[in-house]
Amino acid sequence: MTPVMITTMVLCFALTVSVAVSIGLASILGIQVANANMLIAVKEMFTSINKFPLAAIPFFILAGNLMETGGISRRLVEFAKSIVGGVQGGLPMTCVLTCMIFAAVSGSSVATTFAIGAILIPALIKHGYPTSYAAALQATSAELGVIIPPSIPMILYGVSAEVSIGELFIAGFGPGLLISAALMLFVWAYCKYKGWGKNDGDGRMPFGKATLQAGWALFMPVIILGGIYGGVFTPTEASAVAVFYALVVGVVIYREIKVKDLFAILRKSAISSAVIMFIIANAGLFAFLITRAGVPDAIGRWLEAVLQSPTLFLLGVNAALFIIGMFIETSAAIIVLAPILAPVAMHFGVDPVHFGLIMVVNLALGMITPPFGVNLFAACTVARISLDRIVKHLLPFVGVILVCLMVVTYVPWISLALRDLVYAK
Repeated sequence: MTPVMITTMVLCFALTVSVAVSIGLASILGIQVANANMLIAVKEMFTSINKFPLAAIPFFILAGNLMETGGISRRLVEFAKSIVGGVQGGLPMTCVLTCMIFAAVSGSSVATTFAIGAILIPALIKHGYPTSYAAALQATSAELGVIIPPSIPMILYGVSAEVSIGELFIAGFGPGLLISAALMLFVWAYCKYKGWGKNDGDGRMPFGKATLQAGWALFMPVIILGGIYGGVFTPTEASAVAVFYALVVGVVIYREIKVKDLFAILRKSAISSAVIMFIIANAGLFAFLITRAGVPDAIGRWLEAVLQSPTLFLLGVNAALFIIGMFIETSAAIIVLAPILAPVAMHFGVDPVHFGLIMVVNLALGMITPPFGVNLFAACTVARISLDRIVKHLLPFVGVILVCLMVVTYVPWISLALRDLVYAK
């Protein structure tokens, strides 16, 4: 059964069949080869999505779309620009900082790309930055959307590996801040080297005015994250609070969302949510079948025999995840691989929360690496350029993230220090 499933899935990938359909078709053929009851497919697909934490996904996607339409994104951009926009290269730094703030609510890198990119990519081009650089910067910065909590991939890892989502969220701050700081330092130095961005401070609001204007927007992550860690509501309930807050701010306070806009926002959010849920359902069936076939145990024993130290194990896993992330969507990769790799990581003494951050940061790289980087497609759509034009400026950003990934991998306290402080017994 397993060889048929793997062969079918790889063949479908080679024929550019969508990830969800490839995984689902491979699973169905595996059931047929095993002469099992086809009702297994229906049952396991339903079971895969019938989990309370997954309810957060459509809510966070809807919250991100409401923020984009309701003027929250634009105000966050002005606030970030008032902080870092006055230096040479301040506009690219503004892009990174805004994505970091927006990530504290959206949970989705694609939503971050569209919401922030629609504002900052034209602004970067207007200030003389190459279009390809602007698109590459936005795609990379939006990766923070899945690293800084709340994060949809962290929710999926928590469900798949049976790890506390709250602990994953709090652990995400360290890697998120590290990557944000590294990207901001890099773009500042690169702009100095290239001579770009000498007039980035033009039109910058005073800090006080920008803060006052963005006050309601800035209060949103305080409510969401404060409520989670204060024990007021769960991460799933926080997603519903995010939607309510974004709706009230966009409709009542900023008055930029009209009643006629709500259908388009809901339709866009429903489509995005359905795509993710379809992937989760098919990946859940696939994971169930390969687990029943003993594949995770076999892989675990093989890894223990070949990679006989935690250092080598983490290096091998990172190399494999980097390649896998280029071809498989992040959500599907986490759902399939987390139940396989997390127990092996624990055998080597790696904290499951730390390992979850390694997986999320690594697979987030897949969002900005060809051929299937979803952030790249989103950024190219906003910038109206082809994918091949973005690669030249993308490679240095990938290098920066890779360095940060190695630091996160081999310096566990970056992920675990805050977790241990908050959840100290």
